[in-house]
Amino acid sequence: MIDRVRKVMGAASLSQAAFAERVGLSPDKLSKSLSGVRRFSSLDLARIAEVTDTTVDYLLSGREPVRPRSAARPAGTVAEGAGWAEIEALACRFQTAYEVLELLDRRRSIPDLPAPRPELERYVDQGERLAADLTEHLARRGAESPAGMDLPALTRLLAEHCGIDVALVEFPSQAALSGATWQSDAFRIVLLATTQEWTRARFTLAHEVGHLLACDAQDLRADATPQPGRQKDYTEVRANVFAAHFLMPEAVVRGAWERTVTDPQAPTDAELSELVVAFKVSPSALAARLHRLGLLDTARRDRFRGFTTEICHVLAGRLDDHYRHRAESAVARPPLVPMAELLAAYEAGETTLRPLAAYLGRTVDDLRAIVEPARAARPLPEDEKGDPVFQP
Repeated sequence: MIDRVRKVMGAASLSQAAFAERVGLSPDKLSKSLSGVRRFSSLDLARIAEVTDTTVDYLLSGREPVRPRSAARPAGTVAEGAGWAEIEALACRFQTAYEVLELLDRRRSIPDLPAPRPELERYVDQGERLAADLTEHLARRGAESPAGMDLPALTRLLAEHCGIDVALVEFPSQAALSGATWQSDAFRIVLLATTQEWTRARFTLAHEVGHLLACDAQDLRADATPQPGRQKDYTEVRANVFAAHFLMPEAVVRGAWERTVTDPQAPTDAELSELVVAFKVSPSALAARLHRLGLLDTARRDRFRGFTTEICHVLAGRLDDHYRHRAESAVARPPLVPMAELLAAYEAGETTLRPLAAYLGRTVDDLRAIVEPARAARPLPEDEKGDPVFQP
């Protein structure tokens, strides 16, 4: 480990004294740690990793920081190298937070999740079964069905019952990504691109969860916009099938259809729009699901695919809901559980504000102004008290 610390120090092109100051150590402590007389603390390693743009895991084990690996994509989407340095920086920022929490003995216990059934050879069948198995997992834990949940509620559900953290981030525009995901023994995380197309954000989230369950995301996996029915990569097909069944379970869809549609042979635009509002999916995704269930004929499916989510909310008289959902998916925000743990560690005196500031992409001074209570105002001396005087 000491050799790796020396290596990153050399790459930083700083004198030993300057490096010690950057990482918050006295020159004497750094010298003793480098000579083996003093052990580096977990906080020391976290600061060194932050300053040298590496990870604590690399300093401890020598494993290189995670490198983004692109998923198979349709032609014309993301080219290797398009914004990858920024994507890698995002990945390292979140991964470093998990490593700091592990060093502080605040590692979160994550539950076992369903895995693909080995007896199912077809990827379509695997995706459908994974959706059913995860729904059963949630039911056993007393959770509600994800069908019809808005994005914040779905995010909380996955964090609490699946150990999956979800972040909304601003990916580099040239990368044209809608989502990314990866997992280790210590964490599971999904990154969603901020967007006003909130139905896309929900479907992408479910799509990425499908990759996690199928163990497609041991390394960082970055995906362009999911395109159900148009992809040739079978892992993408499986993730899309999972997302459709997870967000629109057959029994729930059929029940809603029976309650909403007066004439099953001729559903009205308003009735189909009510289903879009209820399931919080795009008209295209709903039309495809209804068609596969035999509830919507090909002509009506193709026609309804041309509708927009906004028009459906207008027809259903729920336009205010549409704008609320759009606002929820348009603002960047980090996963809340690691943020809360880093703040708790700071308040308990286990670490400084540096790990939390790095996690949030803020400066320590800015963050201190937010989390530390303001100093009490200086009491006025007796001779300064009296009626207020207003001067021009």
